[in-house]
Amino acid sequence: MTVGRGRVSNNVRRLREAAAMTQADLGERVGATRQTIIAIEAEKYAPSLELAFRLARRFDRPFEEVFGFSDQG
Repeated sequence: MTVGRGRVSNNVRRLREAAAMTQADLGERVGATRQTIIAIEAEKYAPSLELAFRLARRFDRPFEEVFGFSDQG
């Protein structure tokens, strides 16, 4: 059985904007750089589980409401 790469999607930008935070503000609050937040929002970078959980907790949302995964690539 071959397992292909999946795709991690997220609602980080929408949640950040709803909270009236800049990318730099969010990065500082979760221990990441502004560049990392930019890459996550653009879905060019899938965060570590630790960072993903920190983001979900920062928004006070269930993990699955912030991040999604599709194995359809």
